[in-house]
Amino acid sequence: MASRADQLASNLSLAKFSKATDLKKRLWFTLGALIVFRFLSFVPMPGIDPTALAGAVQNTRGGVLDIFNTFSGGALERASLIALGIMPYITASIVVQLASSLSPKLAAIKKEGESGRKRLNQYTRYGTVFLAAVQGYFAAVGYETQGAAVVDPGMVFRVSAVVSLIGGTMFLMWLGEQITSRGIGNGVSLIIMAGIVAQLPVTLSNLFKSGSEGTISGLLIFLVMVMAIGLILLICFMERAQRRVLIQYPKRQTRQGLMQADRSHLPLKVNTAGVIPPIFASSLLLMPLTISQFAGQTVAGESRWGDFVLTLNQYLSHGSPVYMGLYGLGIVFFCFFYTAVVFNPEETADNLKRNGGFIPGIRPGKNTEHYLDYVLTRITVIGAAYLAFICLVPEFAIARAGIPFYLGGTSLLIVVNVTVDTVTQIQSHLLAHQYGDLIKKAKLKGRLR
Repeated sequence: MASRADQLASNLSLAKFSKATDLKKRLWFTLGALIVFRFLSFVPMPGIDPTALAGAVQNTRGGVLDIFNTFSGGALERASLIALGIMPYITASIVVQLASSLSPKLAAIKKEGESGRKRLNQYTRYGTVFLAAVQGYFAAVGYETQGAAVVDPGMVFRVSAVVSLIGGTMFLMWLGEQITSRGIGNGVSLIIMAGIVAQLPVTLSNLFKSGSEGTISGLLIFLVMVMAIGLILLICFMERAQRRVLIQYPKRQTRQGLMQADRSHLPLKVNTAGVIPPIFASSLLLMPLTISQFAGQTVAGESRWGDFVLTLNQYLSHGSPVYMGLYGLGIVFFCFFYTAVVFNPEETADNLKRNGGFIPGIRPGKNTEHYLDYVLTRITVIGAAYLAFICLVPEFAIARAGIPFYLGGTSLLIVVNVTVDTVTQIQSHLLAHQYGDLIKKAKLKGRLR
């Protein structure tokens, strides 16, 4: 039998949106923050000639930098203040989360509650500054190799570029936190999605332009569109798939004196980790690849180090077997890792035991914990295979077809997932508003009596 909350959620109507003033304020704030993000992606760094850079960037299409450019909303090819995007912050978050799982000291800090979370966030910010400085330096060196894109190459430009890029990344990190707290949530994910959606018209125009010029056949364009639609449908289906574990509570006496046993379900999503594994795997791969590609442009043919960098770029190029293998392994690893972070079978089993709930046929306590871990591990295998398929099949198809720009399954996965999560957040706010109206009506009736 559906609960009162489920009934309210099923009866939600967007017609009540006009009355939810707090939700409208959050939506307007989120929209304004994303507009600021897009505005900054067109503000170039000091010392950059945008016209010369636009001509030089056309020769680097289809590589790893094109993937980075997609996630940054085109900011990388324009050498804007936010050219690095939010990826240094995500990479630093990965490192801190891995360290908190492996280090007993950081694990103890994590268990301190809100104060521990603030300390770990501070470590993440320090890591973000360091990674942004390293990537910013190599990005500045890479821009100097793009013809006359840099007006006055040298150490002064590199220092100013590093400072500008660190400031841009830290501002995006702050903006994401503000969207999470004052907007509709998922601030970092919304910033990444905004960058991808902003590049989507450019990607589609390049696709049809290549078709009109004869570079890509019409049949291939049709197959790409069919593949994209099929992947979107698969993502929508798998993101709603869940394994419901039956939870039973002991019989309780009602007001009428009847003994009634309550039943509910513990929903375990097939893809518990959501969109995090592809983002984490991409960010970890993009950091060394970006550095090696920029370094390869600088030291190409000058020494053995230059030859090594060029060889590394060749093996780790977009669509190569090594790149595909590392990307797939990263997705599978982070799928299991992040699932273990967000769902704790021991804690769930203790909560069920404390509230008198149990799984039929399973003893409370350790047996319930082992059973939940057993079920979660097996559905995570399916979730990891699904994520790897969604992300790797388009990569393989694009590499084999020779499409000269990036149009990957990771982008589709991020856009669909974040859209679904955003709609869920809006429904939650509408549900909370509806509950508030019911409470006000109940208080008003009580006063009239």
